[in-house]
Amino acid sequence: MTARPPRTLATVTAAGGHPGTYELALDPARSTLDTARRVAELAEAARFDALFVPDLLTFGAQGTIGAQEPLVYVAALSQVTTRIGLIATVSTTFHHPFNLARLFGTLDHVSNGRAAWNLVTSSIGEENFGPDPLPGPEARYARAAETLEVVNALWASWRPGALRLGPDGTAVLDPDKIRPIDHAGQYFTVAGPLNIPPLPQGRPVQIQAGQSPAGIELGARYAEVVFTALSSLTAAREYTDRVRALAAAHRRPEGLPLIFSSLHATFGATEQEARRLVRERHEAIDFEAGRALVADMLGGGVDLSEAKLDETLPEHLLPDVSSVHRRRGRVEIFGGYARSGYTLRELIVAAQDTGHWAEAGTPEQIADAVEERFRAGVLDVMSVGGLSDPRQHDFVVNGLLHELRRRRIVKDDYLGPTLRENLGLPPLSTL
Repeated sequence: MTARPPRTLATVTAAGGHPGTYELALDPARSTLDTARRVAELAEAARFDALFVPDLLTFGAQGTIGAQEPLVYVAALSQVTTRIGLIATVSTTFHHPFNLARLFGTLDHVSNGRAAWNLVTSSIGEENFGPDPLPGPEARYARAAETLEVVNALWASWRPGALRLGPDGTAVLDPDKIRPIDHAGQYFTVAGPLNIPPLPQGRPVQIQAGQSPAGIELGARYAEVVFTALSSLTAAREYTDRVRALAAAHRRPEGLPLIFSSLHATFGATEQEARRLVRERHEAIDFEAGRALVADMLGGGVDLSEAKLDETLPEHLLPDVSSVHRRRGRVEIFGGYARSGYTLRELIVAAQDTGHWAEAGTPEQIADAVEERFRAGVLDVMSVGGLSDPRQHDFVVNGLLHELRRRRIVKDDYLGPTLRENLGLPPLSTL
């Protein structure tokens, strides 16, 4: 039996391209993929493990105009890269599992085993998918769980040996080794089997983004990687203990799911420069506009127009999480900040990173913070951005990653051709 390689920290970066999409669309000589292609090539040269494409399903959401479709984006990027993983964010609330199985299965084929699905249940966008209101969190996560059951069954509907190479070099199909799934559940009826060949990875890597109790339960039960906002080491320890205990109760392999955090890093050549950059960014905040951002973090139904910037929020303004329909994880985070004594001004500052992990300092100082979480066992996958900016690229690649590799926390090269191998995930047969 081949021993698994030593545990290392996997690295991810945003694929890029979205901020300039509309400007690029106005230039007939350029493709809206240009920025993303450049970031993908830089990331693969630096031996990042994966590219990540988020998604929004409505216009003007969360301060953005919108986003291009992630699966199409990463399929295009698969043709200009050879090793880096490709993570696409797709909602289970607005997609059917048979289509999802075919879409991600095809992505795994065209990328030769580099596909990953970041599963979300969506808290916006229902106005674009029919007349019904957005289902409640419990219903969204129940649908997500059934979606995963169907998709995984479809990917497993071809038994080993169903497709083999014949003596004349052509493919030979054994129909007796292809089985229907005959699923009949609360949300879906799917006969199966899947009508595309077995996948290079067996199935794409499954990542789940959700921090509410229902989201944590879904991730613990199914996900191989959970993407979550963990602003402090204490929060990371509490979350990791919680999700891993639930995973153990579901008889998941030890160490699953992997913990994936986004690092919002402010780099400086010196500690003083990094502090200055943070101070300048805070001084540039529009604190009146920030009230709306904090209200959104608290569920969207809170009126903060009369709240004093340098005072804590009164309890009657803080919502009961169970009454919130959307983004309960963020509500828990920012409600916790408010109850711990944050002033409205401090909440607005924290909201600039939407509750994610933020560090400032030299590359070596930020490497210290990364190493602390890694050694504590609460960080397995880390995303960091900015590769398209030359100075930020230098800090990330020649600074942070170089230092983490020197400490043997991040591996020097890819371990294999598939994303599963590069994340160090256990064989599918053990999941």
